[in-house]
Amino acid sequence: MFNKIFESGKIGSMELKNRLVVPAMLSIYANEDGSLSEKYIKYYEEKAKGGWGLIICEDHLIDPRGAGFKNIPGLYSDKFMPEHIELVKRVHAAGSKIAVQLYHAGRQTHSAVIGELPVAPSAIQDPVIGQTPIELSPDEIGVLVRKFTEAALRAKEIGYDAIELQGGHGYLINQFLSPFSNKRTDKYGGNLRNRLRFPLEIIRSIKENLGENYPIIFRISSEELVEGGLTIEDTKTIAIILESAGIAALHASGGVYKSSDYLCAPTAMSTALFSDYASEFKKVIKIPVLTVNKIIYPEVAESLLRENKADFISMGRASIADPHLPQKVYEGREEEIIHCIGCRQGCWNNLLKNKPISCLVNPITGNEMNPLVNAHMPKKIMIIGGGPAGMEAAISAASKGHRVSIFEKKDKLGGQWLLAAIPPGKEILNTLTVWQISELKRLNVTVHLNTDVTEQVITKFNPDHLIIATGANPIMPNILGITNNNVVLANDILSSTVEMNGNIVVIGGGLVGVETAEHIAIHNHNVTIIEMRDTLATDMEAASRNLLLKSLKKNKVKTFLNTTTVNITENSITVKNIDNIEYEIQADQVVIAIGSRPNNELYTQFKNIIPTSIIGDALQVRKAIDATHEGYFIGASV
Repeated sequence: MFNKIFESGKIGSMELKNRLVVPAMLSIYANEDGSLSEKYIKYYEEKAKGGWGLIICEDHLIDPRGAGFKNIPGLYSDKFMPEHIELVKRVHAAGSKIAVQLYHAGRQTHSAVIGELPVAPSAIQDPVIGQTPIELSPDEIGVLVRKFTEAALRAKEIGYDAIELQGGHGYLINQFLSPFSNKRTDKYGGNLRNRLRFPLEIIRSIKENLGENYPIIFRISSEELVEGGLTIEDTKTIAIILESAGIAALHASGGVYKSSDYLCAPTAMSTALFSDYASEFKKVIKIPVLTVNKIIYPEVAESLLRENKADFISMGRASIADPHLPQKVYEGREEEIIHCIGCRQGCWNNLLKNKPISCLVNPITGNEMNPLVNAHMPKKIMIIGGGPAGMEAAISAASKGHRVSIFEKKDKLGGQWLLAAIPPGKEILNTLTVWQISELKRLNVTVHLNTDVTEQVITKFNPDHLIIATGANPIMPNILGITNNNVVLANDILSSTVEMNGNIVVIGGGLVGVETAEHIAIHNHNVTIIEMRDTLATDMEAASRNLLLKSLKKNKVKTFLNTTTVNITENSITVKNIDNIEYEIQADQVVIAIGSRPNNELYTQFKNIIPTSIIGDALQVRKAIDATHEGYFIGASV
């Protein structure tokens, strides 16, 4: 079934054992001075142990002024080389090839990060950063060519098997290529050939100093996805010229900061988002083409290779979710793969805050230095609640050798996460539940369904340690008419416990409210959202929110902001706006979605009787990543 992904292949002179690649992705695991930390090295070493053909290490600075974030690794000085040598040695020992990406942010950084104004081809603000950079002089451009070359020389001396030039995503090389950011009138601007001069000078200099056979991969934004930016027709021409300049492979990505929703596709976006671009490049160049962006499943990777859309498959976030994905596929253990769900909660969103990345579905990411060890004295552990937090606690505790039992009051595991997977485009969330249940079986965790845990049940079970993962209960507001028969909960709508009826009003415009409204609208009901604040879905991940707001508009969902509900009748609600003006809205059904509060009664009851922990929404209502991480670390600490 997976013949193509395990075929060997070549990128220039570099031979790879398979077609699966870890692309460059910032981790913020390096030390503040740009040196590699042990955490950084372990992170990549674990991927190598997982069987990837090629690992391309994240953006490495060729100049400190090119840092877009703090804690980015550097290759602009010999002082960084010892840790790199150790990294390369460990990755090679584990059987993978390793490349390093060379990078300069250009205008996509800020003086708050680098301590001075950024530099760029032209003194034009990046629309996201909002700070005017200094235009580079021809002499300064020459210095940067030399710095790229010196970093490449270090990479080769260290033992990296190849380098990648970051020529996409709106960073410095991309800025020279694009009319969106390059307005120069000298030999580095104007027509396409002039805009190509800077990257061509870098490639020529590297080849002159490192030799013709050292592989150079070029990362490109196939389309910038902004008005006035590069299109696929532009970049196909660029690709032909880059091939003639001697690059060994083209890594076809897309987007810039202004179009960043596409840079790291969220849950509701399609998989293999940029694969059609890779296919277009293959029509005009003969060197290998890599495709990237939300390629989650090995079946999709295999299909892309079979269809000849690309020569190598980069699976970035998939490698964060499960660094051992290739090995599991190779050994026929697909059910053990932890699949990325595209949530961006721990990777992209942490990066935007300049925090080390993590992963909702895999709390071990970033914690490779602290593997689970067998318990000296196995305990009898009782977990109340079978949602993501409870199951994650069970998995880590059972992995240590504890005897673990989960008690769940419903007839299936998954908790409210099952409801989160119901709105349009969210089906992929189910893969976490499927994996967790599979792991519980593999680890011989005992599961008691349809069990309402009481004091007597706990006392009879007599656990050594009790973990409360009972989640949260929906809040019912104090509104006249709240007990009417036409008032239901968002959970009831999503789970189909009640049928949708006529014109529907959703009270609450947070994540649950707007997703429920979208779900209702797609089922051909008129929907109105009432939200007391001035903005919808402020608790939602940015790219997913943008997609959802577009969907609400497309499906003609009405929205009333800065509005509160006064009372509910059998066929209408009365609301009051910010000017204290009341008016009536027809409502055959009213859906309550104003949030939840922790269900922590059992914790309060038992915390002073037996060793007890509380996790997830039962502790405090937050994001899913908080629940899975708390579950894992509590289970690991018992």
